[in-house]
Amino acid sequence: MPRAPEAAPEAQVVAPADARPIRSLRVEGTQRLEPETVLSYTRLRVGQPYTPETLDQAIKDVLASELLADVTIEGVESGDIVLRVRENPIINRVVLEGNKRLKSDKITKEIKLAPRQMFTRTAVRADVARIVELYRRQGRFAAVVEPKMVSLDQNRVDVIFEIREGAKSKVRQINIIGNEQFSDGELRGEMVTKQSRLTSILSSNTSYDQDRLAYDQQKLRQFYLTQGYADFRVVSAVAELTPDKRDFIITYVVEEGPRYKFGPVTVDSAIRDFDDKALAASLAIKEGDWYDAKKVEDTVDGLQEAAGMLGYAFADVRPEFQRDREKLTMTLNFNIGEARRTYVERIDINGNTQTQDKVIRREMRLAEGDAFNTFLVKRSQDRINSLGYFNEKFEIEQKEGSAPDRVVLTANVEERSTGELTLSAGFSSLERFIFQGSIRQRNFRGRGQDLRLSADYSSYSKSVEVGFTEPYLFDQNVALGGTIFRRDFNSFNFVGADRRTTYEQVSTGGQLVLGVPLTEYWTASARYNLTYDQVGLDENTFFRNGVCDPLLAGRYLCEALGDRWTSSIGLSLIYDSLNSRLRPTAGQRLGVGGDFAGLGGDVRYLRGRFDADKYWNIGSGFIFSAGLEGGYIHSLEKGTATIDPVRITDRFFLGEPQFRGFDIRGVGPRIQRIGYTGTAAAGNQTLITDRDQIFDDAIGGRAYYLGKLELEIPLGAGAREMGLRPSIFVMAGANWGVRQPGRTATFQQARVFTNPDGSKTILTNPSDPRFSTSLPGAVNADGSPTLLPLLVPQTTVVNGQTLALYTVPVSDTIAPGQVTTCSVGYASSLGGPCSGTSINAVFNQITDPFQERFLGNSPKPRLSAGIGVNWNSPFGPLRLDLAYAFLKEKGDDDKLFSFNVGTSF
Repeated sequence: MPRAPEAAPEAQVVAPADARPIRSLRVEGTQRLEPETVLSYTRLRVGQPYTPETLDQAIKDVLASELLADVTIEGVESGDIVLRVRENPIINRVVLEGNKRLKSDKITKEIKLAPRQMFTRTAVRADVARIVELYRRQGRFAAVVEPKMVSLDQNRVDVIFEIREGAKSKVRQINIIGNEQFSDGELRGEMVTKQSRLTSILSSNTSYDQDRLAYDQQKLRQFYLTQGYADFRVVSAVAELTPDKRDFIITYVVEEGPRYKFGPVTVDSAIRDFDDKALAASLAIKEGDWYDAKKVEDTVDGLQEAAGMLGYAFADVRPEFQRDREKLTMTLNFNIGEARRTYVERIDINGNTQTQDKVIRREMRLAEGDAFNTFLVKRSQDRINSLGYFNEKFEIEQKEGSAPDRVVLTANVEERSTGELTLSAGFSSLERFIFQGSIRQRNFRGRGQDLRLSADYSSYSKSVEVGFTEPYLFDQNVALGGTIFRRDFNSFNFVGADRRTTYEQVSTGGQLVLGVPLTEYWTASARYNLTYDQVGLDENTFFRNGVCDPLLAGRYLCEALGDRWTSSIGLSLIYDSLNSRLRPTAGQRLGVGGDFAGLGGDVRYLRGRFDADKYWNIGSGFIFSAGLEGGYIHSLEKGTATIDPVRITDRFFLGEPQFRGFDIRGVGPRIQRIGYTGTAAAGNQTLITDRDQIFDDAIGGRAYYLGKLELEIPLGAGAREMGLRPSIFVMAGANWGVRQPGRTATFQQARVFTNPDGSKTILTNPSDPRFSTSLPGAVNADGSPTLLPLLVPQTTVVNGQTLALYTVPVSDTIAPGQVTTCSVGYASSLGGPCSGTSINAVFNQITDPFQERFLGNSPKPRLSAGIGVNWNSPFGPLRLDLAYAFLKEKGDDDKLFSFNVGTSF
């Protein structure tokens, strides 16, 4: 209930001649208010005189209290005054209708009316104004709010705000008057507000915003000041709303003034560690350069940073200008005030609810009691940012301590999600269903530990990997990590409609890594890797007589078969000065490492790798980066002329995801086995051209390199709000260096013959009777010789002996068509005694003719270029790439589009 105001001291009232005294005074009609409360707002009192004017004033005073909806006075003639009142109703509910662009909860937080409050028309009008203002902040100046009241019983009402939002009021035109040195287009480009055009459809800056209008005036001034126009000013800035309230026309009137150059530039320092003349000579600002306010600001920052590196945390650097309007020069003196060396009094850490203090403090390059140094503060800031546990743009604040020579460093962190869930799925005609997923917690238990689990599944590969890293072992600056993995890779292709697996590779193992920092930027790491590799082939498809047949599998696959242990150690040296490991914008990283395999196991080799990346912030939000990586492996075992000693499981492979524009293992040496369509009898044999029906197997290379140039492009505020970060890139690389595995021509030039003892003989002489596989004198329609299927004699092993197999003629009366080890006659069991006189034929396995090609073994660069975008989508971080391969070698597999999606928790 409203509290009655204190009664004012009654003054002596002089009654007019027609006044009569109030005999009695009462209030009728109140329900929630006390009658005394109503009377307290009037000057009417029993015994005092009244007139029509005093009664009218009493009505006005009561209504002004906004407690009552209506007041009438009775008993005027008799002096028994009755104030008959009707109280304001109570609000039952407040309803918003028609609001789509603004959610109801955002509006209800701003308005004052609420259920169970007293209804007043003044409050309604105020809330209407507040809602209209909310829409104006969104640029909707055509918004109309109409209040309505629905009466209910018990003196209650529903208040309804009917909202017509209208379209956003766009900036139709930006006019600039008074500019002579720069065009309207150049100046509009410096402004945040943009004209509404089709090219700015994604921008949110085409709507009118009064605050942005003031900001654009500052942007114009900053631009002119960087171009030497020190007297520039904006005379006026007017925004006019069109009659239909849909658009704004903004007009700026500017005065450019003359252009100035720098005059003499000096430094006057009260800090004894500074040599004024030497310091002035080292400044980027030189006499005769065009005046640039941005250079002045940068120089002030540089001088303060230089003072900070010498321990002066609060050095006061003030630029002093002296303008010569006749010579159009600006004399500049940097006055550095006297300052004391400062020391770190205290380091405060605020805002970390999950991350332990020690995780942040161990990244600080300064400790309490150390001499202050701005370089170390900046380095500490970069290292904490690189953790990825906190929001970007984190900065360490510097505050004055308890004494002039003391400084307090405060790290106000704002934690963000450090868990990552990444999922990608797809479907292709080659790999069928594809799924990749990983889960990772980069700040496990708030101790900075890294725990990760990943799994891939497709018709091409399957893998699972678990890893854990402790960055500070026993709170010492030593990192220890381990990984356990199993990777199942299989290569396949289509023959007709049938998908055939060529070879399978299963790798099971683990790795331990130990990292020790050498200096602030250099780190050394050692690792031990133990892997068990199993390489196999489908015996039903590629084996004959229990052994791998090069005619069916290809020589390089038969050579790769087997189970092997690899035990290796490695060392790496890493230089890292990136300002962030997650999203670097400046700095560089270089890594050089080598591995030796041969500490036990079945494999011996030396392998070296390097990678380097550098980032430049080139201004205006553009980030340019360059990267280069490469590697080489040398076997410590001897091979042959056609057998590479480096096994396929140890070679380098190149393609997606590191080489955009190419498919998985899409670059480098590969074997293609191409069959024929048609038949020899019909003379219509032609090579298969459908890529999906060609056996195409990447076999990796001994050496590779990959280079990348990428430019991240900033977008407008609207795109930034959506989390879009596009980039353009160019990539070049190659993978090569293996020995040619066997023949590369049709079987007209070479044949492999299986001898009766099971050994293989490569036939290259067409006159050899075992060679004849072409139909004499027959050619196909394209002029190529007609090829007959290859007949390979078959053998079997009986009691440790390899025996040739024969077939009994179908004309034989005893065992027609039977397979036997007898060249003459027949045996009841393989290898048994022969009886009979039939002359048997050699039992041959039929292999259709094909070509086998060795492709891609070239160091010539493959080149791709394209565009990509990182998008913080509602489903999580999404990476999209559209890349086209401009240069490629025969056999390379290119890929135009790829994507990856994940989320954080």
